[in-house]
Amino acid sequence: MTLRRFIIERDIPAVGSLERAELREAAGKSNKVLKELGPDIQWQESYVAGDKTFCVYLAKDEDIIRQHAERSGFPATKITEIRRMIDPTTEKDG
Repeated sequence: MTLRRFIIERDIPAVGSLERAELREAAGKSNKVLKELGPDIQWQESYVAGDKTFCVYLAKDEDIIRQHAERSGFPATKITEIRRMIDPTTEKDG
């Protein structure tokens, strides 16, 4: 099965002020749940802002992302499937 790419917006008050150790703990908690859920979901990266995180995941569907959010305790405020990616080099594609 091909995994699809999603961006998950999470509303987490003051997440941008967390210390490195707190972020490490959060990552560990997320990784534990991902391991339990199996190969149908993978965390690629997250961007931490003031009161939000924006996480990029590969997943079979939105349901498994919601399962991860529920089990980990990290809200999935908005889930958006990524259809395509572009970057500055896109204009040079032939």
